[in-house]
Amino acid sequence: MKWSAFLVAAVFAALTFGLWAYVNRPTAEPPWPARVQGMAFSPFQAGQDPVVRVLPSRQQIDSDLRLLAGKVTAVRSYSTLKSLGEIPELAARYDLKVTLGAWLDRNLATNDEEVAAAIELANRHPNVIRVIIGNEAILRGDLTVAQLAEQLDRVRQAVKQPVSTAEPWHVWIKHPELVEHVDYLAVHLLPYWEGIPVDRAIDYLVSNMEQLSRAYPGKPLVIAEVGWPSDGRTREGAVASTSNEAMFLRRFLERARHEGYIYYLMEAFDQPWKTRYEGGVGAYWGIYDVRRQPKFAFVEPIVRVPQWQTLAMVSVAISTLILGMLYVHSLALGTRGRSLLAVVVYGVATTMVWIIYDYSRRYLTVASVLIGTLLILGMLGVIAVLLTEALEWAEARWGKSRKRPFDPAALGTHVLPKVSIHVPAYNEPPEMLIETLDALARLDYPDFEVIVVDNNTPDAAVWQPVERHCRQLGERFKFYHVAPLKGFKAGALNFALERTAAAARVIAVIDSDYKVEPHWLRALVPAFADEKLAIVQSPQDYRDAAESAFKAMCYAEYRGFFHIGMVVRNERNAIIQHGTMTLVRHSALKSVNGWAEWCITEDAELGLRLFEHGHEAQYLPVTYGRGLMPENFTDYKKQRFRWAYGAVQILRAHADVLLSSDRRLTKGQRYHFIAGWLPWLMDGLNLIFNVFAVAWSTAMIFAPHRFDPPLMMFSVLPLALFAFKLAKLAHLYSSRVGANIRQTLAAALAGLALSHVVSVAVVKGLLTRREPFYRTPKDKQPHALMEGFAAARAETAWLLVLVLAAVGLSGQYTIAPGLVVGIPEELKAPDVSLWVAVLLIQAIPHAAALLMSLVSALSLPARWLGQPPMSTGVPATAPFRAQDSAD
Repeated sequence: MKWSAFLVAAVFAALTFGLWAYVNRPTAEPPWPARVQGMAFSPFQAGQDPVVRVLPSRQQIDSDLRLLAGKVTAVRSYSTLKSLGEIPELAARYDLKVTLGAWLDRNLATNDEEVAAAIELANRHPNVIRVIIGNEAILRGDLTVAQLAEQLDRVRQAVKQPVSTAEPWHVWIKHPELVEHVDYLAVHLLPYWEGIPVDRAIDYLVSNMEQLSRAYPGKPLVIAEVGWPSDGRTREGAVASTSNEAMFLRRFLERARHEGYIYYLMEAFDQPWKTRYEGGVGAYWGIYDVRRQPKFAFVEPIVRVPQWQTLAMVSVAISTLILGMLYVHSLALGTRGRSLLAVVVYGVATTMVWIIYDYSRRYLTVASVLIGTLLILGMLGVIAVLLTEALEWAEARWGKSRKRPFDPAALGTHVLPKVSIHVPAYNEPPEMLIETLDALARLDYPDFEVIVVDNNTPDAAVWQPVERHCRQLGERFKFYHVAPLKGFKAGALNFALERTAAAARVIAVIDSDYKVEPHWLRALVPAFADEKLAIVQSPQDYRDAAESAFKAMCYAEYRGFFHIGMVVRNERNAIIQHGTMTLVRHSALKSVNGWAEWCITEDAELGLRLFEHGHEAQYLPVTYGRGLMPENFTDYKKQRFRWAYGAVQILRAHADVLLSSDRRLTKGQRYHFIAGWLPWLMDGLNLIFNVFAVAWSTAMIFAPHRFDPPLMMFSVLPLALFAFKLAKLAHLYSSRVGANIRQTLAAALAGLALSHVVSVAVVKGLLTRREPFYRTPKDKQPHALMEGFAAARAETAWLLVLVLAAVGLSGQYTIAPGLVVGIPEELKAPDVSLWVAVLLIQAIPHAAALLMSLVSALSLPARWLGQPPMSTGVPATAPFRAQDSAD
C-alpha cells in the first residue's frame, strides 16, 4: 500500500476529528444562580406512572425534595391525591414553598376530590403560597371555560392564597372571560412547542409576556412552566438537545432576573412515563435525569456533546480499521478512488457512532430496545451496502491496472480441442431455435458437436421441426426430446453431459435464443491451455433492444452488471457464471458431479462450486453472441425472481464455506459472493421495513401524540444510500458503459422496478426450499393496457399505500400556539418531513415498476432512448483506461 494511502487516511482522520471539535466548540452562557425561584415538581421515578396509579412513595418524594433544598425556593405540584398530597408537608422540612396544583380532567368526580383536597391542604400548610386548579384543561379540551370557572370560584372562596389555572399564553389571549375567575395568570411559556429556534426563544418569550401584560394590565403574571427538552423531535427550528436545554435555561434565568419574573422551571426531573402520552419528547424536560443526576453544566461553558473527544477517537479508530482493510484488499487505486472510499468510510463510521451514542442515552423500554435493535441492525446493513457500493465504484472507475489480463489474440490457435455445445430448450418457438442452430452451424471451428435437449415440451408440432432441422444440419447436431425429465434446465444439461463425446475437452452452453458469432470458440477455447482454468465466460448480450422502449430499458439495466460488476469480480477470480455464452472444462464439470438440479440458478451455483474446488475462471467483456430479452414486464420479473431466489438458495447451501475462513475460497471470492448479493438481501429486509413503515405511519396519523416519527438519524442513512447509488450509477454508466443520460435513467428505472419482486424472492428463499423454475418465455405478444396494470398490481398496491401514508402525514394540521390555524404539522416537525421523504423514496421503486409495466404494455418505441451502446466484439486487454488512474 502506497504512502499516498496513508496520507489520504490521515487527512480524513484529521478532518473527522476537526468536525467533531467544530460542532462541539464551547459556548459561554450566564452562570446558573445559587438558587432559582421555582421548579415544576413531578417526583415520579423510572417505572412509575400516575395514569395507572403507580405513584412515588413518601420516602422517594422526601429524597427528591432534599435534593432540591438550597437550590430552589419553591416547587410546583400537579396533584393533591394520595402520596402527592404529602408534598407540602415534606417540603416544609426543607424550607421549600409550594405552589399547590390540583389535576382536572374529564373525570368530574375525581376533579371534585382534587379540589377538596387542594382546599384542605392550602388551609393546613402555611408554606403553600399559591394554588393552581387545573393544568392545560382548556388546551386539552377536557373542560369548558364555564366548568373550570366554577371550580376556580369554589377554591377562591375557600382559601386565602391567590388562585389560578395554568394554560399556555395563547389560551389566556383567546379566553379573556377566564381571566375574571383567577387572581393571577399562571402562564406556560415553552417556545420549543412553537418551533422557535433556541437563539430566538428568550426574545419570543419576553414578547409573549409583554402581550399578556398589555392585554390584562394589573393582573399578576406567574410563569408556571418554562423550559426546553434535552431530547426528542425537532419542531421547525426548535432542536431538542441537552446543550440547547442548558443554553435556554441559563439565558432565561439571566433575563428573568433582569425582568423580575416569577417563574417555575419545567421541570426538576425527567419523566419517562410521559412518553406514552406526549411522545418521546415528554420524557426529557428535567434539569436532572431520572437517576437524579444533573444533565448539563450549571457554570462551565456549554458543550454540545461533553464526551465528544472519546466519540471522535472511536469514529477515527473504526474508520481507520475499515479503511485499512479496504485499502489492503482492494485493487490498486488512484488517489481519487482512495478518497472516495475515505469519504464514505469516515462518514458512515461517524454516523454510526453518533446514532448508537444518542440512542443509548434515551430512556428505553423493552419495546424501544427491540425496535432500536432492529433499526440499528438495519442501519448496519445499509452501511454494509454503502461500503460495498463505494468499493465497486472506486475499483471500476479508478482502478489502476488489471491483475488478470486476458487477451484472446495472444492465445494463439495451435490447440483447438473438441467442444460439445449444449442447447437446452423447453417449448421454444421452433423458428427462433432454428436460427440459433444455424448460427452454430456457421462457427469457424474445426471440431465441435451440438447437443439439443428438448425437455418436456408437450406439443410435438413445436419440437419436431427442430429435430428435422438438426438432421439437415448434419451429424454434428444431435437432438433429444425427453419427457418426462426432472431437474428443469439443470436436468437437461446433465442429460446432455451424459451424452457428450468422450473426446470433448470443453463444454459450451448457450440458451435457445442465442445467435453466436462465428469466431466465438476460436477466440476463447485456447484459454483452456491453462490447466487451472475451468470457466471462460463472455457477457449475456441481446439483439432486440431496438424493438421497443421496454426492451431498450431492460438492455440498459443488464449492461451495468456485465460491464461493471463482472469486470471487477474477475479481478479476484470471483465471477458469477451465467448459463449462456459460458465455456466449462469437461473434466472439471464431471469432477463436481455436473449441474445442481436442486438450484434454479444452476449456472451461478456451478461457478461457486468450481471455485471451492480450486479452479479458476476468466471473464472477457466482449460480446460473442446475442439473445432475446423478456417480451414483457411479467416475464422480466419472473427472470429476476429466479435469479434472486436462486441466489438465496446458493447462500444457504454454501453458507458454511462463505461465512467461515474455509480455505476452499479466497477472501476475495467470499467477499464478492456475499457483497454481490447483499443488495438483494437488503431488498428482502426492505419489504419488512415497508410493512413496519406503513404500520408506524398509520399509528402516527391516528395517534400523533403517542407515536413520534422514527428518529431522524435512522431516516438519513437510507436516503443517503439511495442518493449514493444514483450518483454511482450515473457516473459509471457514463464512464464505463458509454450510456447517455436517458439510457442511464432507463437503467435506473428498470433496476428499481425489480426491487419488489427481488424482495419477495429473497423472503421466499429464506422461508422455503424449492420454488418452480420460471422459464423466461420468448416471442410473446405484449400485454394489453389493463394487463399492464395487472402485471404490476402488487407494486401498484404498495405504491398507493406508501403515498397515502405520506399524504396522510403531510395532511395533518395543528392549531399552533401562536393562534395560526392550518399550519401543516410537517412544517413544524422536520423529522416528520424527513419520514415523509423516506416513504416517498420507498414508493419510487413501486412507481418504477408500474411505469415499466405500462411501457411494456403500450409497446412504446425505443428511439427516445437513443442508440444503445453495443459491444464491438473487439477484445480489450484491460478494463481501465490509462487516464482513469491518473492521480
